[in-house]
Amino acid sequence: MRLRLIATGLALLTAPVLADDAGRALFDDNCSGCHQTGGIGSPGLAPPLVDAALFAGFGENAPAYVAGVLLGGLSGQIVADGEVYAGLAMPSQSWMTDEELIAVGNYVLGELNGLSGRLTPATVTRMRAKVPSHIELQALRQEATE
Repeated sequence: MRLRLIATGLALLTAPVLADDAGRALFDDNCSGCHQTGGIGSPGLAPPLVDAALFAGFGENAPAYVAGVLLGGLSGQIVADGEVYAGLAMPSQSWMTDEELIAVGNYVLGELNGLSGRLTPATVTRMRAKVPSHIELQALRQEATE
């Protein structure tokens, strides 16, 4: 019995680390081709995702914004880190499972930007039911930078 309690305790202690590792691995496999390893961005191609001020500017909407971009993609023009990204065309990642979306989104929010807000299954379900348009995502981003 004691051994089982110790094993359960260890599993609980390492669960967040494993989740972060899964998010990093999924990001590296699916997002780093454009956003680069560590989310530093690629000038002229893909904006940096390491932008704590921007993501903090979203406030409690940060998880929904990230889920919206993952599910709907993002096109158009944005300014990130003083650089204009015109003709932006991030494809939807809606083929990912909810668990994968949560892992990637939480990697971007937590590890890359140091935020405590997290994607939850409820947020992903809500965003899948009504994926925001590119215009809505652009408006959220504009509000976050003001």
